[in-house]
Amino acid sequence: MLAPEKTMFPQVRSMHAMVAGGNNFVTEAGLRILRQGGNAVDAGVAAMLAAAVTEEDHFSMGGEAPILIKMRDRPVSVVSGVGTAPALATTDFYSKRAPLPWEKTARKPPIPSQGILATTTPGMVDGALLALREFGTMRFAQVAQPAIELADAFPVTEVLADTLKRDEAMLRQWPNSWTYFTSGFEGRLPQAGEIFKQPQLAATLRAMVQAEKEAGAERRTGIDAVREYFYRGPVARKMGRFSEENGGLVRYSDIAAFKAEIDTPRSCTFHGYEIVKPGFWTQGPVMLEMFNLLEGYDLKAMGHNSPEYLHTLAEVAKLAFSDRDKFYGDPKFTNVPEAVLLSKEYAAQRRKLIDPNKAALHSLPGDIPGYGGPLPDEGKEPLDVKDTTSLAVVDEEGNVLSATPSGAWLPSVKAGDTGISFGTRLQSFVLQEGHPNVLAKGKRPRITLSPTIIIRDGTPVYVVSTPGGDNQDQAMLQVILNMIVFGMAPQQAVEAPRFQTNALHASFGNHEYKPGDLNLESRIDVRTVEALKAKGHDVTVRGPWSNASAPSVIELAGTHLEGGADPRRGRFVDGY
Repeated sequence: MLAPEKTMFPQVRSMHAMVAGGNNFVTEAGLRILRQGGNAVDAGVAAMLAAAVTEEDHFSMGGEAPILIKMRDRPVSVVSGVGTAPALATTDFYSKRAPLPWEKTARKPPIPSQGILATTTPGMVDGALLALREFGTMRFAQVAQPAIELADAFPVTEVLADTLKRDEAMLRQWPNSWTYFTSGFEGRLPQAGEIFKQPQLAATLRAMVQAEKEAGAERRTGIDAVREYFYRGPVARKMGRFSEENGGLVRYSDIAAFKAEIDTPRSCTFHGYEIVKPGFWTQGPVMLEMFNLLEGYDLKAMGHNSPEYLHTLAEVAKLAFSDRDKFYGDPKFTNVPEAVLLSKEYAAQRRKLIDPNKAALHSLPGDIPGYGGPLPDEGKEPLDVKDTTSLAVVDEEGNVLSATPSGAWLPSVKAGDTGISFGTRLQSFVLQEGHPNVLAKGKRPRITLSPTIIIRDGTPVYVVSTPGGDNQDQAMLQVILNMIVFGMAPQQAVEAPRFQTNALHASFGNHEYKPGDLNLESRIDVRTVEALKAKGHDVTVRGPWSNASAPSVIELAGTHLEGGADPRRGRFVDGY
């Protein structure tokens, strides 16, 4: 391991357990459950609920969450807590829709990026309940208690206050949403440090706890009752009614029909490590394709963040993401050539397309007869992405959880008096007929959310997750290579300067594509910048900490745990 360099955030170490999340409230919620005897899944669900209460700048209760779980002596499982398109959502409807009041005609995306027409069914709650039911040990009342207390009152964070201010105009479009955030503040938005109370959300959470209590003492039966209350009871009815009365497409029947599932993960090997990701309904396999491509290079000999190294990683990313854009989609609705895409032989053929001296300036998806579809239209105007949070947990028994909760972020629409925001993930679909990710009722959008677990000799060694939209797997790739190739400790690995390419079809808004795009943080050597420009990259140098992602890492270091929390968005990690 490299001698540790001075880092902006301290390197966190602990002996027994660790939680990494988006703020101190989230981390404290998870650690509280661990100290009460809960396992990694109990703590992960508690932390996720706490995030839904305190991180609405990036995620809330109506959103989604893919979850990776590795229980000791059991294989990795994936929980698909990702909502689906409502039955009324059709390509014809969205192709013919008029611009919404807040949209500029020239920038109008195929599917709205905000508002009630961007909504899928809520998936996170059922995903969390399924994980708790099948892998946890506690009742819902126990894991929900920290979130209930936070819904009663918590001091507003700087990022939440800033996001509310940014989204003020959009919040005013929906009177109930505006009232939700301004009640108690004399009609204005709260500022950092002021105490924010959410009585509607607290009431919904308490009603879910009461449903569990009334179901009796058996743990799983109680969790089933919580699910019934949310998805087939009062919450679903209120959400469906509000949507129908306010021009949305989600109905009670859509919510009642939704069911989270347990899926099989996908994986690859790299330098003796097994990289584990969710399936092709996410962009997770992009990372597996990138690692397979990188096996053909001596990355350490290139040197960390050298021109050769960054060029190689950027070109590998372009190839993998071009495959994502052509082949990936919900496997229930499309036939994905999984075996080919994840094979070492396919990677060897694709690797030949990389020119060590020249940047590719157009999309280069693979040619797999009988699979894939037309690439999305290339939007001319990018739209802002509101984003995501992240979560990693390791317990005293070595059980681990990695999740990427997202959606229902500000300025999403509040559903009546439930305290729950509708999500806006429908925008990740495309409208091109024949594309694997084309909009269809009951279908999951191909999401960017991409938690990661890394295993060696059957034992987890790294748990990684990050926000960052399309950049998630690019950022995590660099952080993981920092650790397993260059020997960095987790905190050093997440703080090291990074690149990001947008030479891909964006998963949001206008699905824009930027040929040759390469964004570099200004901490990267200026000589490297010039060398990359000479290779044909369209380089933009941004601020020293400007990368769009903010990974958190927990390393199971044998005798103890080490955590890394990216300061780019004030991630938070702690343990005991």
